[in-house]
Amino acid sequence: MTRVLVLGAHPDDAEFFAGGLLASHQRSGSTIRLVSVTNGQSGHQSVASHELIVRRREEAANAGRVIGADYVTWDFPDGSLQPTLDLRLAIIREIRSFQPDLVLTHRPFDYHPDHRAVGQAVQDASYMVLVPKILPDVAPPRREPIVAYMVDLFTRPCPFRADVILDVSEHWEMVVSMLECHESQFYEWMPWIEGVLESVPRNLEARRIWLAKWFDEKTNGRIGRFWKSEWGSAPKLIEAYEISEYAGKPSTDILGQLFPGKIHMSQAVLT
Repeated sequence: MTRVLVLGAHPDDAEFFAGGLLASHQRSGSTIRLVSVTNGQSGHQSVASHELIVRRREEAANAGRVIGADYVTWDFPDGSLQPTLDLRLAIIREIRSFQPDLVLTHRPFDYHPDHRAVGQAVQDASYMVLVPKILPDVAPPRREPIVAYMVDLFTRPCPFRADVILDVSEHWEMVVSMLECHESQFYEWMPWIEGVLESVPRNLEARRIWLAKWFDEKTNGRIGRFWKSEWGSAPKLIEAYEISEYAGKPSTDILGQLFPGKIHMSQAVLT
């Protein structure tokens, strides 16, 4: 049985960037744990931070239930995260306690400073997680997990490398259901920051249709167009991952287990 750990910066990062892969693992009976490193206190234009923290924890827990995953929100403040020793030790403890086969996280070169901080902290923890004298009260993992970065399209200082590309179109509705749990984000905050809040319908059914269209524009419009050529036709939902060189080294068989479904693999990741 595969164990999958997502270390995202905010509640909703896991499902936005990796929802299809998580749904694939849910179908195959994997054990999934989603961690939001920050408390989400800054992601709203009007709700008070102390209220927003409670609300986003609830939303995350509801999204986890959609795929039967444990969704945990840590207490690091949203918007001011740094790759500190405390954060690194928290990540080492999490990896040792959960014993994942696959860890998903952000690249250290993402647009959001909180994303970059998590990615850097995971990179820094990837070797130290094996060192017994670091956090000696928690034993190192029996095997070194594979760490994969979730997609971003920023090119400086280092562009994203698509080592694994997945067609996860069959999980579209489940991903939208996970996103829909985050009402504060996808029906309030993101539309407000993009200047389209007035376009969000009040009717629940119409809102889901609106969200699905918005998500389609984000994925196929900004992400999928880069890798549609890998398939003869254009998939509904594509996800891409870059394998970290700082953690476990994958084989073709291991990648097939960790990234189930319709997959394209770069030869570069296997050399």
